[in-house]
Amino acid sequence: MNGKLKPTLLSLLLSSPMSFLSAAEMPIPTAVVDTTSGPVQGLVVDDIHTFKGLRYAAPPIGELRFMPPQRPKKSTARIDATDFGAPCMQMASGSTAVPTSDFGLQLKTVFPTPTEMKRDNEDCLFLNVWTPATDKGKRPVMVWFHGGGYAYGSGAWPVYDGENLARRGDAVVVTVNHRLNVFGYLHLAELLGEDYASSGNVGMMDLVMSLQWVKDNIERFGGDPNNVTIMGESGGGSKVSHLLAMPSADGLFHKAIIQSGPGLTSTPQEQATANAKKVLAQLDIEDAKKQREKLQLIPAEDLLAAAATADAMRFGPVVDGKVLPRHPFTPDAPEQSAEIPILIGTNKDEMTIFQASEPWFGNFTEEQLIEYAAKVPKGKALLSELRRIYPDYSPTHLRSAIDSIRFTFGSQILAERKAAQKAAPVYMYFLTWETPVSNGIFKSPHTLDMPLMFDNVEKSVALVGTGLEAQEMADLMSEAWISFARSGNPNTKDLPKWTPYSADERATMIFDLPPKMVKDPNGAIRRIMMGGG
Repeated sequence: MNGKLKPTLLSLLLSSPMSFLSAAEMPIPTAVVDTTSGPVQGLVVDDIHTFKGLRYAAPPIGELRFMPPQRPKKSTARIDATDFGAPCMQMASGSTAVPTSDFGLQLKTVFPTPTEMKRDNEDCLFLNVWTPATDKGKRPVMVWFHGGGYAYGSGAWPVYDGENLARRGDAVVVTVNHRLNVFGYLHLAELLGEDYASSGNVGMMDLVMSLQWVKDNIERFGGDPNNVTIMGESGGGSKVSHLLAMPSADGLFHKAIIQSGPGLTSTPQEQATANAKKVLAQLDIEDAKKQREKLQLIPAEDLLAAAATADAMRFGPVVDGKVLPRHPFTPDAPEQSAEIPILIGTNKDEMTIFQASEPWFGNFTEEQLIEYAAKVPKGKALLSELRRIYPDYSPTHLRSAIDSIRFTFGSQILAERKAAQKAAPVYMYFLTWETPVSNGIFKSPHTLDMPLMFDNVEKSVALVGTGLEAQEMADLMSEAWISFARSGNPNTKDLPKWTPYSADERATMIFDLPPKMVKDPNGAIRRIMMGGG
């Protein structure tokens, strides 16, 4: 529990929307739903049946630390599903929001920071379900894997609340917690032997187990186990990319959405082993095979501290030849998911939200920009083209634009490799609508897409503002996401005809007001990155 202070009951009541509800509006219990984990009962909130903190795998503690997830023991007693389960213990990984300024303080209501996770725990394998009804509705199922890289995050972040999306789309929405950082991706195969062969990927195996739970149970929540879409943003997008290449996930989902997080490659075994050695050294473990028991008994807090002190390369999936036999989308798209339609895209100014707390943000000079561009591969050519595309951008925003290119270019590479299979369509989008908060300094930042596609504008005013435009954008994007989840095609009546991406036309939906379809937007940037111009 990390010794963190728990919120008082009064503070919970004051911060909860429920404290302002009339008796007629108060949530009522759902029907009891029998699952493979046991009978569960949640709450009906505004006609949406909500089940939180459902255990999909046994606690990964003790002898199960660093081991593949196991099915939980089925409970015979009714399980209270009215509150979220614990997220995995969190590890800081750079700036996740703006820690200073009024905007940064407000944004914490949308994305809790690692230090604000009150219940983070090694026992974290829980998921949440929002559904219009626990009937035989055969609704499309939308499974969300949270962002935060592979270091931190939770399926309980307010921006991920599935109520509005479930209601709007007559869909079943699922969000998932899983093992992160050192708990999910410490590659011990070469150090501890065959028993630990999959330890570098158990966090990904958790996600597979959650999808198996969905397959086994979601019909009881009104969902269609044969129409499951996996989706995620940032690190969540990378997780989706990896699941597309994991044999154990084959057949557990039918469509995929990758937002601002294309996963092209994974950590090689050699690097992952070197990272693990650094962590063990911090734990005073010199002979891993002889000290295996110590590794299981070390307090979770000490293990997390050792990983942070080791300054190891960021933890993440490992190409181990077993769980993950190849890089997800390098050198090409994985054959196993060739028939899976993909929706993929990025935001115009991804990096502003990471950089806004830097002393130089808003103060970057023209001289500093030129000097910076000279240090970036192909930076001079990129800067010249970015000046042409965005003539009103300040030096600060031009620098952020240079740094943001990797998101879009990586997504284009993934889309092109997927399209080359000619087996299932891939649809590309580019979010250019700019948030008005903080006088517009963030433009179209990383994370802006999430409150829009989740239709959670009212819960995310700190990020999207209070104007009518934000809801108009949410209407456009959430309907497109729902359409894709339902049919594998994101077209809606309010969008121009959205055609699949190909190397010939590179058709891309520009999400703005109004939206428009464009062929090869900012093509000169792409050609520069490819080395062709």
